[in-house]
Amino acid sequence: MASGTPIIAIVGPTAAGKTELSLDLAERLGGEIVNTDAMQLYRGMDIGTAKLPVAERRGIPHHLLDRLTVSEPATVAEFQGWARTVITSLRAAGRPPVLVGGSALYTRAVLDRFEFPGTDPALRAKWEAELVARGPAALHALLAERDPAAAERIEPDNGRRIVRALEVVELTGRPFSATLPQLEYVEPATVQIGVRIDRDLLERRIEQRVDAMFETGLVDEVRRLLDEGLAEGRTASRAIGYQQVIAHLAGDLSLAEARERTVIATRQFARRQLAWWKDDPRIAWVEHDDPRRVERALAAVALVVE
Repeated sequence: MASGTPIIAIVGPTAAGKTELSLDLAERLGGEIVNTDAMQLYRGMDIGTAKLPVAERRGIPHHLLDRLTVSEPATVAEFQGWARTVITSLRAAGRPPVLVGGSALYTRAVLDRFEFPGTDPALRAKWEAELVARGPAALHALLAERDPAAAERIEPDNGRRIVRALEVVELTGRPFSATLPQLEYVEPATVQIGVRIDRDLLERRIEQRVDAMFETGLVDEVRRLLDEGLAEGRTASRAIGYQQVIAHLAGDLSLAEARERTVIATRQFARRQLAWWKDDPRIAWVEHDDPRRVERALAAVALVVE
């Protein structure tokens, strides 16, 4: 079955119910879970990333969790290599990999044909100096002028990705968005299952999830991770919830303000996630509350292995 073993990716906005569907499919297909959430790569970042506890994983092996310390950077290029190695190994054993996570670019970089553009140390240094001098918001506005499509997909406070986008635009003479993954699977036996949910309900679920995170110890988790170098981590410190709690612990935000800003940032993140997937005609969508969603997802998987 190895050559025809499907690669399955569960996509959709945060809090839509991707995790449960991924477990259901892995159980039914004898597969294993491959994490595609950038922040779940970090050890100790559990509550704020909604990382599934071991006891709730139904005995299904999970890959690419807890791979980095919070002080280490995560890159899409490095993740692509890790994930493709895991996927190749699982398929060789006839174990369908089921990818699930909230980082759309990470998922697409693994599934689709995507060669990373080169880099120029001098250009990178120039834009990093601009970031320090002008701040991420100003550089994001500049990116919006030069490459609106890229600016729409990059958070205004994500200085590292903004710098990379501006570097690529100047280096290649093409929009950064033109270097993003193309809609062409590396492996034909690939299927994406999207979880669709009403926007109003999604926003309520996001608020409930954030409330639960704060109630179950997010502040203590962040406090502990600060002792492990979280504030110095270029990637981990930007995670939604963590950056707001860091500001709270620094005395810049009240606890209520940190919670509210986390809700707002998560809702904005969900909208950006949907922007990644809305124009991808390959996705087979299922309703989050459809009692037959597993069967419908399995039918979509069957189509790629016939």
